[in-house]
Amino acid sequence: MDKKTRGLKYKRVLLKLSGEALLGQESYGVDPKVIARVSGEIAALSEIGVEIAIVVGGGNIFRGAGLAAGGIDRVTADQMGMLATVINALAIQDSLERAGLSARVMSAIKINEVCEDYIRRRAVRHLEKGRVIILAAGTGNPFFTTDSAASLRAIEVDADLLIKATKVDGIYTSDPKIDPGATKYSVLDYDEILERKLNVMDATAIVLCRENGMPLRVVDMTVKGTLVSASLGEEVGTLVTNEGRND
Repeated sequence: MDKKTRGLKYKRVLLKLSGEALLGQESYGVDPKVIARVSGEIAALSEIGVEIAIVVGGGNIFRGAGLAAGGIDRVTADQMGMLATVINALAIQDSLERAGLSARVMSAIKINEVCEDYIRRRAVRHLEKGRVIILAAGTGNPFFTTDSAASLRAIEVDADLLIKATKVDGIYTSDPKIDPGATKYSVLDYDEILERKLNVMDATAIVLCRENGMPLRVVDMTVKGTLVSASLGEEVGTLVTNEGRND
C-alpha cells in the first residue's frame, strides 16, 4: 500500500453535496467563502490519497419539485433543476482548481461546450488518475433526485463509501432543530431508515444502497476534518449499512 493511503478504510468515496449547503449566509446562489472551505476539505481528502467523486444538488438555485408545485410542468421543472446543478458543479470545479486540484465536471445531459458527458469508464479513469470528478445533472432524467443520482453514481464508479454532507452531525430520531429531545443514531441499517421513515435520502436512493451493499455515512460538513475522519473509518456522524441495528 502506498504510504499516502496507509490507514485509509475507504480509498474511493462519493460525496453528496446539497445545493443548499453552498448557500452559506446568502439567500440565493453560491457563497464563495463556503465553496472555498468545501474545496479545502476536499483538498485535504485528496492529499491523503482518496479518490473523490462529487454529486451536487441545485436547490440553492432551482428545485424541480418546488417549481412543479408552483405550476410549472414537472419534466420542465426537473430539467431546470438539472441545469442548476451544472452551475454549481462549475463553481466547485473552479474552486478546486484554484486550490491546486485537477477536476472535471461530467454531466448526465449533453452540454459539451462547458463540460464533459458522463461516461462511466471515463469517470473511473479520471479517478484513477487522481482527478476529482463533479457529477452534474443528476441521473439526466426527471422525477429522480440528486440523492438517487448520488447512490447510482457511487455504485457505478465502485466507490467504497457514500458520504452525505449536511449541516447536521448525523441522523436523529427527529429534527434536532425542532425537537430538543431528538437523539442521534451512531449506526443504522437501511431497513430501519425505511421502516422509521427517517428523512435521510429519498426511498429510491436508500433502496439502491441497500440492494448493492453501499455503506453511507451522514456527516456535518461544517466541522473541519470530517471528510478525512470518515475516510479513515472513524466514528463521525451516522453510519448506515446492511448489518448493524441501533435499537
